[in-house]
Amino acid sequence: MSARWIPFVRLTHFQHSQHFPQFTRFTRRALAVAAASAFAVNAHAQSTANAANTANAGDGNIALSGTTVSAKRLDAARNALSPDTGSSVYNFDQTDIQTLPLGVNTPLNQVLLQAPGVVQDSYGQLHVRGDHANLQYRIDGVIIPESISGFGQAIDARIASQINLITGALPAQFGYRTAGIVDIHTKGSPGLADGTADTGEPPKAFGGEVGVVFGSHADREVNTQLYGTKGALSYYFSARVSANDMGIENPTGDRNAIHDHTNQTNAFGMVSYLLNPDNRVSFMFGTANNRFQIPNLPGVAPQFTLDNGTIPDSSNLNAHQRELTDFQVLSWQSHLSPKLDTQISLFHRTSRVDYTPDPLGDLAYNGVASNITRRNEAYGVQADSSYKLTDRHTLRFGLFVQQEHFSVDNTSNVFPADDNGQQTSGTPLTIVDNANDRGTTYGLYLQDEWKATDRLTVNYGARYDHVNTVTNEGQLSPRLGLTYDLTSRTRLHAGYSRYFTPPATEKIDTTSVAKFLNTTNALPSDANTAVRAERSDYFDLGVSHQLTSAITVGLDAYYRRVNHLQDEGQFGNALIYSTFNYEKGRIYGVEGTVNYRQGNVGAYLNVAVSRAMGQGIETGQFNFGADELAYIANHWVHLDHDQQVTGSAGVSYQWGRTLLSADALFGSGLRSGFVNSEHLPAYLQVNLGVGEKFNLPGVGRFDAKLSVLNVFDRVYELRDGTGIGVGAPQFGPRRTFYLAMSKPF
Repeated sequence: MSARWIPFVRLTHFQHSQHFPQFTRFTRRALAVAAASAFAVNAHAQSTANAANTANAGDGNIALSGTTVSAKRLDAARNALSPDTGSSVYNFDQTDIQTLPLGVNTPLNQVLLQAPGVVQDSYGQLHVRGDHANLQYRIDGVIIPESISGFGQAIDARIASQINLITGALPAQFGYRTAGIVDIHTKGSPGLADGTADTGEPPKAFGGEVGVVFGSHADREVNTQLYGTKGALSYYFSARVSANDMGIENPTGDRNAIHDHTNQTNAFGMVSYLLNPDNRVSFMFGTANNRFQIPNLPGVAPQFTLDNGTIPDSSNLNAHQRELTDFQVLSWQSHLSPKLDTQISLFHRTSRVDYTPDPLGDLAYNGVASNITRRNEAYGVQADSSYKLTDRHTLRFGLFVQQEHFSVDNTSNVFPADDNGQQTSGTPLTIVDNANDRGTTYGLYLQDEWKATDRLTVNYGARYDHVNTVTNEGQLSPRLGLTYDLTSRTRLHAGYSRYFTPPATEKIDTTSVAKFLNTTNALPSDANTAVRAERSDYFDLGVSHQLTSAITVGLDAYYRRVNHLQDEGQFGNALIYSTFNYEKGRIYGVEGTVNYRQGNVGAYLNVAVSRAMGQGIETGQFNFGADELAYIANHWVHLDHDQQVTGSAGVSYQWGRTLLSADALFGSGLRSGFVNSEHLPAYLQVNLGVGEKFNLPGVGRFDAKLSVLNVFDRVYELRDGTGIGVGAPQFGPRRTFYLAMSKPF
């Protein structure tokens, strides 16, 4: 299946910012990005002039052509290390990404929302097929260790030449986070960034693009890309600096949020060197530094009293959160023989989240003001290989080993309280509740892709995983997938996968129940059971059919039976997620897709129906009240992210150099109320956009995009502050305008 459609345009209206200090910091960062690009352009002009006087064009083209061919062959070999037989795959290539409303500026999570069965949630979270997050991100085949959950995006869509969302019954190669594999192929290989990879032209030695985005809520952004190929060396760099006054979803339905400014900086780089036609080394890195004000909800009355100090109004609180993520990957890829290919990667990732409360306000309104820092550092090795045993059998095997260190620093001010939780003093106490640990995760897999007939392909195998972090568990997981071409236009796929999902250590709540007894932060229950790994059986069956040369339809059904079902929630005043387990769960659903493309017109429609249920709280009981625990122990309850019906649709028309597009997102509403017994009202968000390519004398080519998000200005809630593990209310965006402009060079 393919996502060859044109999703929504996200364009902008500029407002003056009153955040002068933040604007100054933003300006410095933006000027740094722009200056680097300008310097690069000047250097390129000088080097081009020198090269014109000295280079032998014929020799250079021959060398570049050989490099491009070898790199493309190694790219194909690397991608072949990851089969998807029996799974559901939705593809977004570079053209699809560029024709999105904001093109490469579109946040990665909003790109993925255009695939079937992907549900949007607050804080940029996604849920695929009834799972809570549980997504694995791979860049050029290498697992990027997950960062601590927050609000910001650590990876930009602009770095991708292709994005695949792989769901369903996954082959043995994929483990740990299995709700979906976000498989990103970068622009790091020769010709992918400048568009010469498939034209036969030599790739540029130097090129790039500088862009700006302006929009409602004082949105402002500067971004740049630099890339090129010189001999055996290829490189690609991307950076973005942005700021706006709607960093987190508004807790009210008003057009503007209170205390919701954000500053975000993201960068990605990749350098690869072709040692010879059969061997390549590459180094890639990514970094994200995102700061958020925590938005305020006006009109809230204080719940506690202070002996000293003035309680601020609830609209004047000053809580913040900062998120830092960095990763580095060094890879060696080799075509060892006509039958054997391998890629070995060393990786390192650090992640940190700092929550800083309003020292008086959090105490007065919540009864606790916690300075919380979560840190996680991971490093390890990943190896994947394929061996063509015969014309009909291809073996694939590999390993993954990760060592990590994680810590939580929690210094909380609380009030003394009696056994009923009633405040007994207006003088706060300080409680230090720190924790740290180390852990190891490793996995091995072996699978065989068997082309049984010209129509039938079977992929069978198994993987073994073991984790020794906050839990010490392991599992052998068989996998089976097949595809069958019923006709030249109709393909069936089916699969079964046994899954083992260890808890993410960066989301473990290490709160010591005993330390907070007889305080205003006393927990509802004294049970403090360690989180367990989730184990499940996944069944998937689907069909795709090409009705005509322009129309493709697909239908997919799935069922998952789960033991120790993992879920996440926000417990406490910090907007940081923590994991807990239900005793058992069941998740099932069906997805339908229709895609149309004929000439200059494209359209798509996705509809998904799902149900996600759990029973019995098995771990993290201290976060729940006695009435909740008693009810969930004897009843199946909806998971908080369960949305019965999800839909997306879009249409586009290319008129000369002008792209007109519209799309819509529909949701029947996430869960709410006591033990998720209710759901929020359904919503429909419609977006419009127009993009234009200009070529002006003295300026050259530049691109512009204008769009309107939520064109009918519908007010809808993603969350209302109720439900299991749900924090503050969050509303979807009001009508928003964006203007994006970019200049390639």
